[in-house]
Amino acid sequence: MKIFKDKISLQKEILNKPISFIPTMGGLHKGHISLIKKSKKYKRKTLVSIFVNPRQFSKKSDYRNYPRNKFKDVSILRNLSVNYLYLPSIKDIYGFKPKNKIFLHKFSKKLCGKFRKGHFEGVINVMNRLIEIIKPKKIFMGKKDYQQLFLIKKFIAKNKINSKIIECDTVRQANGVAFSSRNSLLKSSDIKIASKVFHFINKIKKRFDVYNENFLKKKMIELGASKVDYVENYDIKKNFIKSKKYNKNCKIFIAYYIKNVRLIDNI
Repeated sequence: MKIFKDKISLQKEILNKPISFIPTMGGLHKGHISLIKKSKKYKRKTLVSIFVNPRQFSKKSDYRNYPRNKFKDVSILRNLSVNYLYLPSIKDIYGFKPKNKIFLHKFSKKLCGKFRKGHFEGVINVMNRLIEIIKPKKIFMGKKDYQQLFLIKKFIAKNKINSKIIECDTVRQANGVAFSSRNSLLKSSDIKIASKVFHFINKIKKRFDVYNENFLKKKMIELGASKVDYVENYDIKKNFIKSKKYNKNCKIFIAYYIKNVRLIDNI
């Protein structure tokens, strides 16, 4: 595996090569591993980036505390025979003016957009720059961060960028909890709470219209959540229209805290 810390040397190496790209912020887990394994089925060069993007964190403490373990991540990537690893500095990412304009779909103002000011602007900004640097043919992203996935797809379509997003299913532990880098900040007792929350939402989803959001939030707190930002149902086939009833085209989006760790999921 070749490791690059600056865009110039990376671009020289990958020029005219069809690249399968997996953007990450590190803290690699089985969800990331599934993206990498799927990318290898396309028989292209696989490139993984690790960059904890400061512009998508509204709180400096959240940025500082984000899980980082470079040596473990590098070991995982070597074992998976990843071709390239890009470890850019902040200057390498933000030290140039990108060609494409930032486009945020109106859905960016809902769900996480309501609670994390500037978050999606930061996400689209860094993805815009990474795409311009790497020019990947395919980008592999998980469905756990579904709102983010949707907004990046809209940005790529709006700017007519020649990169295709490959959506990959959420990978879960046996207890139902979605793998997440933030899970490393939780104790085993906290993971049990997250499992209870998942199973509760999964159980009631087909009867979602019977309950109001305040009741669901209260129930999640009774199960051990410290705070709940939202529990909302959207029809993802109808360009994210909020729906009272749950059907096969819907996902229930949740965001909540266990102590000071924020978790999101869609079920």
